[in-house]
Amino acid sequence: MKLREVIVVEGKDDTKRINLAVNADTLETRGSAISDETLAQIEELHDKRGVIVFTDPDFSGEKIRKIIQEAVPGVKHAFLNKRDATPDHKGSLGVEHASPEAIREALRNLYTEEPDALPVISQQELLEANLISGPRAKIRRRLLGEYLRIGYVNGKQLYKRLNLFQITPSQFAEALAYVAKYEKE
Repeated sequence: MKLREVIVVEGKDDTKRINLAVNADTLETRGSAISDETLAQIEELHDKRGVIVFTDPDFSGEKIRKIIQEAVPGVKHAFLNKRDATPDHKGSLGVEHASPEAIREALRNLYTEEPDALPVISQQELLEANLISGPRAKIRRRLLGEYLRIGYVNGKQLYKRLNLFQITPSQFAEALAYVAKYEKE
């Protein structure tokens, strides 16, 4: 699998793992304190080749994702589920621990944020689906994020994430069916 777009990752170990899965160029942010120079490089690459943000499924990865999205709207996003980014041994959670197949799957399911799009999923639907409050809301959000491959977010951010990525009512319904099936098991 050869990619035209440049994949933005956090560090050199992520680059090594990406290269085991696909043939792609990467740009490393070297942590969550992204310099103006790095943001300028990402913007230039986005204009010339396209950019895929592929960060760890943790707080720092989300921080990097938000910084880049604000500075360079329209970049694509690839998400790993936490279980796919967990090491077999003790260590940090991250892209560097994902299998090549998990990386390829994340890259097949890219999202582009649409900041000016009208909401597709309402707050009321999230409440009715027990995704914002309730004893199992956190687990339900985690399962929903895994199924949709949009990462985990808290209750306040779920509405924004679903609508930024323009998750359709049918995708939302499929994800809720998955959550319900998983809860019965």
